[in-house]
Amino acid sequence: MILEDYIMNEGEKPLERVVTDGGFTNIFRTIGCIGDSLASGEFETIDESENHKYNDLYEYSWGQFIARTCGSKVYNFSKGGMTAKEYIESFANERDFYNPDYKCQAYIMALGVNDVSRTLDSNWDFGTFDDIENRNLNTFMGCYAEIIRKYKEIAPDAKFFFVTFPKTFGLPKEKVELRAKHREYLYKLCEYFDNCYVLDIMEYGLDYGGKFYDQFFLNGHMNPMGYSITAKIFMSYIDYIIRTNPRDFDEVGLINTGIKNYKK
Repeated sequence: MILEDYIMNEGEKPLERVVTDGGFTNIFRTIGCIGDSLASGEFETIDESENHKYNDLYEYSWGQFIARTCGSKVYNFSKGGMTAKEYIESFANERDFYNPDYKCQAYIMALGVNDVSRTLDSNWDFGTFDDIENRNLNTFMGCYAEIIRKYKEIAPDAKFFFVTFPKTFGLPKEKVELRAKHREYLYKLCEYFDNCYVLDIMEYGLDYGGKFYDQFFLNGHMNPMGYSITAKIFMSYIDYIIRTNPRDFDEVGLINTGIKNYKK
């Protein structure tokens, strides 16, 4: 055994090391996955009349691949087509997702795909950072921040990991700009709220177009291998964050227990 395999190495960047056993993601015994279709293991099928069907098969979600790899309890707080606005206005309450019985040590938030699409269709306001302070629920930014607040109410010490869009080359300029704005916003959220980190797969992850799309997509959503690879990316990135900031995570075992440590 080599100690250097388990600590941060000087100059190491995210995802230079891919873990196959979950790495230190396994220190979280309960994880909540907040998102849309890609957080729900959605498979897109086409029937005999060429109609597209969308099927949430949660056992194939990246969250459940994480659960099986780490041996953790992982909740799918998600549904295909989900937006931040629907999530905060109705969906989470209807599904009882804020029930303290489901509180987690960590939350992975992967929302924004449908919000960006609706913004481009002029049906939805992306918003500004001021919407966080104002608690404006008429914009994506305001709603996203409100979701964080709701989960922090039931799990104040939980860790939050915000997922950027992946790299996908060849997109229209308007979509590229909004995805970049989304990424910038996530980093600002980490300054505003405590215990928050960004999984910046736009900067360090794979290109989800081209060869990846050809191999790991089924129509417009991922196939089983695509969800499996995405789980490896998230686990490897979280492992990197923990190794980079070990003192941020040395009390993970106490989260949601009521046990306090007043001296380190």
